[in-house]
Amino acid sequence: MAKSLSSFRAALLIGWVVLGAAGILFARFRDIPGWTAGPVLAAFLVEYPFYLVPAFSELRKRLSGVTLPLFLLASLLLPYLTCYIALGQFHWLNLVQLAALALALGLWYLVLPVSVVTDLAFLVLIAALLLGSYFDRIYLDPYPKLKIAILGRVALFQMTVLVLLIERRVQNTGYGFLPSWQEWRIGALHYLYFLPVAACLALPLGAVHLAPPAPLWKTAGIFLGFLWVVALFEEFVFRGVLQQWLEEWKWSRTASLLIASAVFGTAHLWFRSFPNWRWALLAAALGWFCGHARNQAGSIRAGVVTHALVVATWREFFV
Repeated sequence: MAKSLSSFRAALLIGWVVLGAAGILFARFRDIPGWTAGPVLAAFLVEYPFYLVPAFSELRKRLSGVTLPLFLLASLLLPYLTCYIALGQFHWLNLVQLAALALALGLWYLVLPVSVVTDLAFLVLIAALLLGSYFDRIYLDPYPKLKIAILGRVALFQMTVLVLLIERRVQNTGYGFLPSWQEWRIGALHYLYFLPVAACLALPLGAVHLAPPAPLWKTAGIFLGFLWVVALFEEFVFRGVLQQWLEEWKWSRTASLLIASAVFGTAHLWFRSFPNWRWALLAAALGWFCGHARNQAGSIRAGVVTHALVVATWREFFV
């Protein structure tokens, strides 16, 4: 327990320092005034501890019963209040919508029985929130070209993970921020295996186009952002949850991998424009390699490495 708490405190301190520095540099680079940058940065710093909790099993054990819905409520409302009260743009209706979402997720498996229907309905709800404009209507842009709806999406990520791990009791999927050496190796190998497949699909289909290389610092930031946020969440949902559920529902491991990959590809039909079937095909292929990496390593973190490396490569050399 002490080790878990000390690791959490270390991650919290390091993250606050890095996020604070990154936020200040971003504001200066974009010429965002302090009266806007300050509250927005404070909101992200408030959300960060909540985001860390799902990766620490000892802390998750403290969240059970009605404690979890209250935790979710705080994780969604406090960052919003921190930002928009300071900006003078607070709206009660937006607060109510956030509270309703937190309570709906937190009470889902406390009220509804665990079944195939409720499981799939939960995943459909999460997909609808992310693909729709739910958070865009709530997190209004406080400054031109400063979109902070990502704050709500990040909160949704950690809420989804907590509900599924604690209330739904999803088996250990390897959710965490630091891949082991074996997971790095397996993930990197699957990344290399995917590259020729991606070239054969993406270039003939016109899904990507060559571009001047991006600055390395930018690509590194994208890689870490996907490794610790976007890819981690997507691999948890598609490989750690959906693929695992399919196996539990008596599908073979191969069929489960193929179905989860197809669903992952379908989710990318909304990428940039609908229906983007080129990206759907490419994403389905990537999903297969990420899922295979998960099967081989016994952890989603291997697939997260593959996923993050692919995205970083795309952002470095293609548009």
